[in-house]
Amino acid sequence: MSWMNSAPMMLLERYLDGTSMRQTLVSTNIANVDTPGYSRQVPNLEETTPVQIGNNTFGTGVDLASVTSLRDSVLDLRVNQETQQQGQLNAFISTGQQIQALFNETNGTGLQAPLTAFFTSLSQLSTNPSDINTRQGVLTAAQNLANAFNQTSSSLSTLQRNTDLSVTQSVNQINALTSQIAAVNLQVSSVQGTGQNAGPFIDQRQQLINQLSNLVDVSSIDAGNGSLTLTTSGGAPLVVNGQNFNLTTQADPTTGLQDVYSQGTNITTKITSGQLAGQIQIRDQEIPAIQSSLDALASGLANSVNTQNQAGVDLNGAAGGNIFVPPPANGVGAAATLALATTDPTKIAASAGPPPGSAGDNTNANALLALQNQNIINGQTPLNSYAGLVYKIGNDVSSALSNQQAGGLVLQQLQNLQGGVSGVDINEESANLVRYQNAYTAAAQVSAVVDSLLLTTLNMVTP
Repeated sequence: MSWMNSAPMMLLERYLDGTSMRQTLVSTNIANVDTPGYSRQVPNLEETTPVQIGNNTFGTGVDLASVTSLRDSVLDLRVNQETQQQGQLNAFISTGQQIQALFNETNGTGLQAPLTAFFTSLSQLSTNPSDINTRQGVLTAAQNLANAFNQTSSSLSTLQRNTDLSVTQSVNQINALTSQIAAVNLQVSSVQGTGQNAGPFIDQRQQLINQLSNLVDVSSIDAGNGSLTLTTSGGAPLVVNGQNFNLTTQADPTTGLQDVYSQGTNITTKITSGQLAGQIQIRDQEIPAIQSSLDALASGLANSVNTQNQAGVDLNGAAGGNIFVPPPANGVGAAATLALATTDPTKIAASAGPPPGSAGDNTNANALLALQNQNIINGQTPLNSYAGLVYKIGNDVSSALSNQQAGGLVLQQLQNLQGGVSGVDINEESANLVRYQNAYTAAAQVSAVVDSLLLTTLNMVTP
């Protein structure tokens, strides 16, 4: 009899408790509507075991079995993958646009103007080969051209060193994030192991992994009990359970640039995406390729001018010598070291050789001028070779920008889908809050009525 008297109250208390919990979850969802990475929480209710009294079976209400944070692991994975690609492209574009600025002819930077000015000075020499001022103009144009090569090469080297510094900074950021992920990994395992809701910790971990994905290519493996194992796409460990494995940097003895190591193994070339990959790509591939083309142009031009000048006679009737200091035999560093071999304008061999030649003869001056239309730079003319270099730089950056834009749209679509699953709909939550509040109020009214009836009944049977 006592159970039957207390059963209605017990059922109401359970209902009120369940309704109150649902209200709390709705309030939590609404409070986190603008929280980055937050996943909407929903209650999972289950019917409690009924009891049988005589021939009657009575329900005992519901219990809150668990709380689930809504998320789609496949969408999370795809977002991380696209984030890795965007990180790589952003890093490449950032430095690539700085390289473009070194070859912006419309803003007065680059080599086209000094190259054209040099051949223009030779054209003027061919019309007045014995004039000292005209000869001095050739040397001045040659010096300006050498300075332009030196400055451009130096600026490229500076960008490479700055990017190398960024590589070290990215590695430090990666290590800081993996340390945080390892700590949260332990919290997820601990909370989930006790059967509680680990959703907030999973949200936190996912946000950290997303930040990590922007920096480096990340592969995630379910290690059980809510724990994740993170590695690079090449298999280098980053996080295992509650332990993170730091990446390190070490200077390459040949280049002096920092290589990336994992557990003593050089993984520099195995990093395929993320900001770190973009930095390595621009540092180890793009800038060296541009430097190599610049060296080839400087070396080919200097050697051709020197060879042609040696074929004529100077203003003094002597055999011509070098206009430029001979570049290294392999051409490496030619742009950085290009310099004049003479400051004497009489040493320009404008006349035909061999000596003695006529001081007023412009035969060799015309031959020097003709170099601008000869394929002396890897089968191309000097200006065409330079134009090809500028085109490559612009094309590489343009392609990266196009991929960035396309990838950005894909990432936005994935994030929208992710938001549709995990995001908080303020209208839906507000409606739920009103519904639960009305239910709670109705249940409280029923509770008051039942309490009044029980009290009346007790008074009736009390002598």
